[in-house]
Amino acid sequence: MTAERDEVDEQEWRGVLARADLLRRLSPRPTAAEIGDATRELEVSRATLFRWLKRYRGEERAAALLNRKSGRRAGVDAFAPDLKAIVDDNVTNFYATPEKPTLTRLWKRILTDCRANELTPPSIRRLKAYLATLDAEAMTRQREGKSRAEARFLGLPGNFAAERAMQIVQIDHTKVDVTVVDPVERLPIGRPILTIGVDVFTRMVVGFYLSLEAPSVTSVALCLTHAVMDKTAWLAERGITAEWPTSGLPECIHVDNGAEFHARAFKRGCADHGVTLTYRPPGTPRFGGHIERLIGTMMGSVHLVPGTHFSSVADKGDYDPEARAVMTMRELETYLALEIVGPYHGGVHRGLGRPPIAAWHEANPMRQERRPRDLLGFLLDFLPFETRVLRRTGIHLHNICYWSDAFAPWIGRGDDKLIVKYDPRDLQRVFVRLGEGYVAAPTRNLLRPAITLWEQRAALRALRAQGRREVDEELIFQAIAAQRALVDNAVRDTTEMRKLRARRVHLSERPALPAPASPPIDEQPIALPYFPVEEWE
Repeated sequence: MTAERDEVDEQEWRGVLARADLLRRLSPRPTAAEIGDATRELEVSRATLFRWLKRYRGEERAAALLNRKSGRRAGVDAFAPDLKAIVDDNVTNFYATPEKPTLTRLWKRILTDCRANELTPPSIRRLKAYLATLDAEAMTRQREGKSRAEARFLGLPGNFAAERAMQIVQIDHTKVDVTVVDPVERLPIGRPILTIGVDVFTRMVVGFYLSLEAPSVTSVALCLTHAVMDKTAWLAERGITAEWPTSGLPECIHVDNGAEFHARAFKRGCADHGVTLTYRPPGTPRFGGHIERLIGTMMGSVHLVPGTHFSSVADKGDYDPEARAVMTMRELETYLALEIVGPYHGGVHRGLGRPPIAAWHEANPMRQERRPRDLLGFLLDFLPFETRVLRRTGIHLHNICYWSDAFAPWIGRGDDKLIVKYDPRDLQRVFVRLGEGYVAAPTRNLLRPAITLWEQRAALRALRAQGRREVDEELIFQAIAAQRALVDNAVRDTTEMRKLRARRVHLSERPALPAPASPPIDEQPIALPYFPVEEWE
C-alpha cells in the first residue's frame, strides 16, 4: 500500500486522511446515530462505510482506504484552465476575506462568472471538495485572523503538556559536545550529530541515533525506528543489562521546522501510521522545552568525556578537544545509552519530582501500545524515495543502474513510474515497489563497492569540475575509487579524510533482519544495510 500512498496527489491523500480520522473516532461497535452521522459527513452509503471500516481496522493505517482501482480518479483538480482561473479568482478575492462569505455565496458568484464566459459551472459539492484541498491554515488566517488560525492549527498552545504516556513525543537534533575518533587509528574525525526523542508525559527517552552527517530524513527515520522497536536485543548487543521499556508508536510527534521534518516521506509515513505531526511555531523555543532540557542533560553528561568541547568557550579555556579525544562513534553511543538507562531514567527528574522510569511503569499499563506489524516495512516508509520508470536495463537512480531478476516480468508492461526507496548511506542497493511488496535491487554490476550518496555527489562534482558533463556510472565509481585511495593511503589523514573512512565502516557490516511481514516478490531475504545493529552511524 505504500507505493499507492506515495503516488497519489495531495488532494486524494487529504481525503484519505479525513476518512481515516473519522473512522478512528468511531466506537468499536458504532451506534445507529454514529453510522448515520458518518455516512452523511463522508457522503457515502452505509455499505461503503462498513467496507472502509473493515479495511481500516484490518490494517490500522490510513493507506488502507486508498482507491485500489486502476486508472486516474476523477479529482476536483481536473478543472479546465479557464474554469480554474474563475474559481481561484473568486476564492482569493471574495471567499478568503475577513467578511467570511458562505460557500453558497461563493458558488453563486462563480456561477454568474461562468455564465458570462459561457462555461459550465462546477456543482457546489465539487466546489466544496476543491476548497478542502487548499491550505486550511492559510484560509483560516485570511478569513478569521492570525489568532484563530494559531489556536486551531498550533496543536498544543500555551502550557505544553501531555495526559498519558506516548501521547506526545518530541524529536530534535544537536551537535554533540565531544570530538570522536575513527576506530582504526584513533585520530579525531569531528563532532557527531545526535537525534533524540523524549516522551513528554513520563520524560522517558524513547530512542536516539548518532551520525556524522547533517540532520536528514534518514536520521529521523532511524531515530523513530529505534523509538518504536523493542530494545532488549539492542541493549544486549552492547553489553547493557539495564531495562529500556519504551516502545510502540506515539500518538503525536512534535518537531521544529527543520527541512527534514517537512520531507514528504516523513510526513506521509507519520500520517499513514496514524501518528499526528505537529510543528512548533518558528522562534518559539518554549514549545520544545522538554526536548531542549533533555539535550542539555545529555550534553552535560558528555562534558565529562575526554575530547569534550564544554558548554562555552570560556569553560573550554586552553583545553584541546582533538588532542584529548579517545571515543569512537560506537563507544560514544554505548556511553549515551548507559547515561540514559542509568542516571537519567533512574534519577529524580526535577519536572516530575520522581524518576522517569517510575512514571513510565505507572502510566504504561493504562495505554494501548501500537507497534508496526512489520518493522522493516515501517523503516522503508520513512526512507527518502524517487520515482523511476523501469527500463529494459533496470532502474536508474543517482547515475547508477540497478537490476533484479524480479524486474523481468514487469518490463514493457507500462510506462508508470515506480517508487524507489534508497538509503543515502549505502547506494549498493535500492528497494523498488512492485505489486504488493518491495524488491531489493543491487547495482547491475555486482562488483561495484558500497558507496554513500555523499561520495557519489562528491564524485559528480569532481567530474563536472573537469568539464565532463556526460557523466556515466563507470566514471563515478572510478572517481570514488581514486578518492578512496587518496584517503586510505594518506601518510597523515586529515580530519575530513578520517570522517569519510568512518562513514564507510557500517558498509562492511550487513546484519540481516527477520523477513518482513509481506515478503518481497523476489523471495530473497533482505539484508538491511541501513538498520544499525552493530553500529548506529
